[in-house]
Amino acid sequence: MHLSLFPSPRFSRAARFALMAAAIALLGACASAPSTAPSTAPSPPSTASARAAPVLPPPKPAPAAASDTELNKGFEQWVAAFRTSARAGGISEATLRTAFDNVQFLPRVIELDRAQPEFTRTVWDYLDNTVTAQRVALGQDKLLQVRAEADAAARRYGVPPSILVAIWGMESNYGGNYGSTPTIDALATLGFEGRREDWARQQLLAALKILDKGDIDREHMIGSWAGAMGQTQFLPSNFLAYAVDADGDGRRDIWGSMADVMASTANFLSRSGWQADKPWGVEVRLPTGFDYGRADPAVRQPSAQWATEGVQAVSGQPLPEFADGTILLPAGARGPAFLVGPNFRAILRYNNSTSYALAVSLLAQRLAGGPDVQSPWPRDLAALSRSQMIELQTALNQRGFASGAPDGVMGPATREGVRGYQRSVGLPADGYPSAELLQRLQQR
Repeated sequence: MHLSLFPSPRFSRAARFALMAAAIALLGACASAPSTAPSTAPSPPSTASARAAPVLPPPKPAPAAASDTELNKGFEQWVAAFRTSARAGGISEATLRTAFDNVQFLPRVIELDRAQPEFTRTVWDYLDNTVTAQRVALGQDKLLQVRAEADAAARRYGVPPSILVAIWGMESNYGGNYGSTPTIDALATLGFEGRREDWARQQLLAALKILDKGDIDREHMIGSWAGAMGQTQFLPSNFLAYAVDADGDGRRDIWGSMADVMASTANFLSRSGWQADKPWGVEVRLPTGFDYGRADPAVRQPSAQWATEGVQAVSGQPLPEFADGTILLPAGARGPAFLVGPNFRAILRYNNSTSYALAVSLLAQRLAGGPDVQSPWPRDLAALSRSQMIELQTALNQRGFASGAPDGVMGPATREGVRGYQRSVGLPADGYPSAELLQRLQQR
């Protein structure tokens, strides 16, 4: 190893970006891509940043052999430095040898981490592809197969079996594919790449602690390209915090033990605020003249108050009793409305995506024999692409409706900016970005 290439064990992030930009494309063509599960849900908030990865300059021409050599040297040095810090942190020498003696840099992991899809999906497109009749039918069969384990977890943590099986279905298609990427290799690759080095180092150290404790061996510690592991896709840090040895074999095995899978998932939700004997929410009908600006996570009030204001369950039944219910409009004023409570927010802790939480909730409802969404989705509306979202944010900022830095991501600041503009022109202030709204902004 020629250390003169990288004089410091923690060589600069910029240097690593430049080196990787020159080499990833060359390595990626010849490296075998890890097998990962089809994406049926947005990445967990702790797995990948909601922000886009930094745009790298185009690579400079370089001989493939030289780039390979430099990249491998840099990766080896990063691993050696991390190995030293992990040793100082109490990880045993045997675990360090097992983890790192044959560690590999995975170019495909970097490609996937940097991917910035231009086109986004509407919530109804997402649900069409995740809460399918096939997945419901398979889930009902799987619920019967794991009934004992799911019931035991439900008794212990208060989370219904249908919710646990729905998360299992969303995360790995009921264990059919939870990824085959070695977790150590994936996290070491992300740590060396540097865009999210601090996060990757934290997760890699947690993974070493799992190996050190003997919950799983390196060969079987596999999952997604982003480091999420097992049948319900726990990050290593979440595994340490929430995984449970429910079958009493001395190991927390979220890869092969369904008792551990169900209990660990239930423990996560329980400690994220799940309230036993409460539903996730209910589809509702809003009264005429409803202020759509109040359909916001920050506006929480008792169900009785919502009922007084004219909010009614579509089923005709009384609203579920929430002390802090919120109106959810995932498709804006033209789409279905829901009253959601603390259990919906607990699912958001699992994956901070409204589409994901709604998919889990509706899949669980279907698994338990309940209905699908009753109100129609506004299918004539097209999702804004990332570049169109940037145009929308830019136009809002220019007109004095602060929406944050234009980044193509629909966050709270952009939603408030959209609402402010909608109010100013007499539109329902639902905060929903649409092509019509963008066109109107650009014409004025």
